[in-house]
Amino acid sequence: MVSHNAWSRSLVTHGDPVEVSARLFGFVADGKQADVLRAGARRLLLCCSRQWGKSSTAAVLVALRVLREPGCLVVIVSPTLRQTAELVLKVRNLLEAVGELAGKSKLTLGLKNGSRVLGVPGDECSVRGFSAPAMVVIDEAARVGDLLYKALRPMLARGGDLALLSTPFGERGFFWREWVSGGDGWTRVSVKATECERIPAEFLEEEKRVQGEDWFRQEYLCEFVGMENQVFRQEWFDRAVAAGLDVQGLDVRLEGEM
Repeated sequence: MVSHNAWSRSLVTHGDPVEVSARLFGFVADGKQADVLRAGARRLLLCCSRQWGKSSTAAVLVALRVLREPGCLVVIVSPTLRQTAELVLKVRNLLEAVGELAGKSKLTLGLKNGSRVLGVPGDECSVRGFSAPAMVVIDEAARVGDLLYKALRPMLARGGDLALLSTPFGERGFFWREWVSGGDGWTRVSVKATECERIPAEFLEEEKRVQGEDWFRQEYLCEFVGMENQVFRQEWFDRAVAAGLDVQGLDVRLEGEM
């Protein structure tokens, strides 16, 4: 009789990722989630609505990758340590379900096949020194600074994959630039809230009324709403982060709000 773990490894290696995620993890992908899982993209840009299931889909991508490639490293980055830890936890829950974890902490997972998942905070200095990851995932990428992105990219020199996942946050930063002008090397997937049957239309109508047209278009319709009147430029924030200042909690006002 084939053991559950041996059967799982064979399934992950040879099976359709959508079917694998359903059978192993109980994750039933919708149409766009299936597109992401099947894309096999070396460079993935996922621009999606809030509450669509971005983090859950990313966790499945990471879990499948480390199960499929013994001895590989996947690095997960997000704007804050808390957000990074939440995504690592989602991956941990998937791997525990198939009995493949050999060790775990808040930000690090070790597998029986020698693969590792490592979560790091959104700090440019903290991501240097990791050698040849098989995959780098940047969650909430639109809110991660350009300096961090520049520090991460050299890790991919030996063929690693890159996934940028985010809801838009204005016409600024590397996520926006890669989306609009990053070239044909990217696989781009956009998911509006109106395309997700799990988000009720009544809720979206309420959000549009409460949040206002521009914010609704950005958070739920995946539009990069212009920020031409923004008082504080992105490069100023990047320099502040590089200097060791905590800018996450700053209240950034537009000219019309001053």
